[in-house]
This record gives sequence, C-alpha cells and structure tokens, in this order.
Amino acid sequence: MKIKLGVIFGGVSVEHEISIISAVQAMNAVDKEKYDIVPIYIAKDRTWYTGKMLMDIDIYKDFEDLKKFATKVTMYKKDNSFYLQSMGLFKRIVEEVDVVFPIVHGANVEDGTIAGYLETIGVPYVGSRVLGAALGQDKVVMKQVFAACDLPIVPYTWFFDNEYLNDADKITKEIKKLGYPVIVKPATLGSSVGITVVKDEAALDDAIMDAITYDTKIVVEKMVDNLVEVNCSVLGDYEYQQTSVLEEVMSSDEFLTYKEKYLGGGKKTGASKGMASTSRVVPARISDKLTEEVKEIAKGAFKALNLSGICRIDFLIDKKENKVYINEPNTIPGSLAFYLWEPSGKKYSVLLDEAITLAIKDYKNRSKKTNSFDTNVLSNFSGVKGVKGLKGMKGGKLN
Repeated sequence: MKIKLGVIFGGVSVEHEISIISAVQAMNAVDKEKYDIVPIYIAKDRTWYTGKMLMDIDIYKDFEDLKKFATKVTMYKKDNSFYLQSMGLFKRIVEEVDVVFPIVHGANVEDGTIAGYLETIGVPYVGSRVLGAALGQDKVVMKQVFAACDLPIVPYTWFFDNEYLNDADKITKEIKKLGYPVIVKPATLGSSVGITVVKDEAALDDAIMDAITYDTKIVVEKMVDNLVEVNCSVLGDYEYQQTSVLEEVMSSDEFLTYKEKYLGGGKKTGASKGMASTSRVVPARISDKLTEEVKEIAKGAFKALNLSGICRIDFLIDKKENKVYINEPNTIPGSLAFYLWEPSGKKYSVLLDEAITLAIKDYKNRSKKTNSFDTNVLSNFSGVKGVKGLKGMKGGKLN
C-alpha cells in the first residue's frame, strides 16, 4: 500500500511563487511506486486547495480563473488518521494523508508557522520543528545562537524599524563602526529579497527604508572582503547529519540576487527551474581543508538551531585570509537543494525518500515520549470556591 504524502506549498510570503516551483519539482521527483501524492496549495488569501491539477506548474499562471476546479479544504485528525475535508455546507472527506511534506519558503510559512499548525493537528511532517524553523528564519536570533556556540559570523548590528525612524543618527553611528561596505537585510526574509549592498553612508538611508518595507527587524552586516560564497546542504536530525558536496555560487553582482536565483538573470529561457538553474561550480573551488571546515561548521549549525530534514547552509569565505563565516541556513531550501546531492550519486527521489523516512522515525520516537498524564488536579476546584483556592488569588481575583 502506498504512503499518502501531502505536499504543502504556497502561503502568504514574498517567496510564494518560489515555493510553487520547489514543490512541483519535488512532486515530479517523488517515487510514484511508493508514494501517492496529495498536493495542498495555500493561496495568497490563505485558502487551502487540493487536487491533482495542482501538480501542473502551468495552473498557477491563471490560478484565479482555474481555482474553481480545485477543492477548498481544511485538515483535521480523527481516530489517529489525518484528513483533508471540503469546506462549505456539505462537508466531505476529500483525501487522507499519512505524512506531510511542507515545501514552503519565507516568513509566515517556513518560519515555524506551518510546523506549529501541523504540530497542533498531530500529523507527521518532514523538516524542522517549530523552534528550529523559527530560529532558521530570523537572521538576528540565529546569529545570537551561533555566537553562543562559537560558530564564526561576520560583524553585524541590528535594530527595529521604529528605532531607526525615531533616531536614525544613532543607528547610522552604530553601522559606521562596522566599516563600509555593508549589507542591509530584512531579518526574516529569504531569496535575497530586500537586500542591498551599501558602499557609503550616502546610500544607507535608501537601503534601510527599502528593507523596512519588508520587515520590522533589520540586520546590517560587514561585507566580507575577497568574497567567495559557498553552500552546503545537510540531511539529518539531531542524532545524525550527512553533508552534500559544496557549491560555489557564481554571481554577476556583489551577492546572488533574487533575479539570478529565480529569473535566470532576466534571460528568456522558458519556465524557471528555481535554485536548480542558478550558475554554480560544483564542487566549490576551495581547498580540501576549507571544504572540511565548512562541512563541520554546517553540522554544528544544524544541531545548534535544532534543524531537521533537508536544509542548505550558506557560507561566506574571505579567500585571501582563508576565513570561513556562516551566513545563514535555509531550513526548506529552494529546490530542496537536490542539485547538491546528485553529484555524489544521491538521486532526487532518494533524497526525498530519506527525508520522509526521517520524519516518520521522528514521529514514532516522539510518540513514545510522555506528552500528558492523568491528574486529579481539577477535582479540587469547583466554581468560584475552587478559584479562591488558587495561589496568588483573593476573592476570586488576581492580586
């Protein structure tokens, strides 16, 4: 009997379209002999849809006209089974799912939001749990964790939008201490959205104001000299981590832009293949010593942030000084980083299967833990009389 695999994608995120590309790639690559795919698309208005038609990338070019052919659904648990139920007056079970694979990118979905929803329902799912997903999305908190774990990061500062709007001079002085050039980023976005390289103070305000249009928290980093960007994918959980080959990311700009990642540099080359189409050198043209250092740091970061499943961790290297800095993790990377595993012989279908197997193993292990226990604590409380007995309360009111 096939495993019913629910693939969740889309969502309210500036990376909505990139999620669709990644999910369609994965659904096409999944072993159809082992898995029966159930697409679960979250539209930009937060409505959930299912239907085999959602596996076709062309559907999304005119989704507003074609969504009437999909089924609006919600997910729930009943008798230890998980179902997609239709919406409206006459509700019915549309599909059953055994395990869920979220392939979502960015704030409002990848940041632990979807993980939390799936945890509440209780359904097994692939990838990092709530804490890992949230840490992996916030560039400020992740740096604080990395620093606490003695993992190498570039000098940086951060602030909230209101702090800059109320006292721009103070923030500007803090940034000046880093030394130009710097990179200005929204703290919780991905896919290079809202990122600007700032070479002098004259260009700083425009860059910060642009970042503020995307996020309430802004991070500013010192730009690495003699920069080489390399990425490493990690597959595993807290017990075991496996690393991919490294890629050296090629960019015509000072960092890999959204346009280069997903629009092929603007060239009319047909449908986007997402991160799989990015210009890269595999393996990265760095020494064996640096390669091993990057891989070990990647494993350390994976564990420090409580990550699970397939992630991609991005690094910045000062090639002249042979100094490695960890940039950030992508807890659900574009194209699921399959292109980093294929050079070592791991087919995309195998990578997906291993990630799903990890999720099922994790679900079984967590099911063995004590999550609740029988107690008679409520038997001592009876209406107002019981409330009066609560510590710190008098007369049924909080002190």
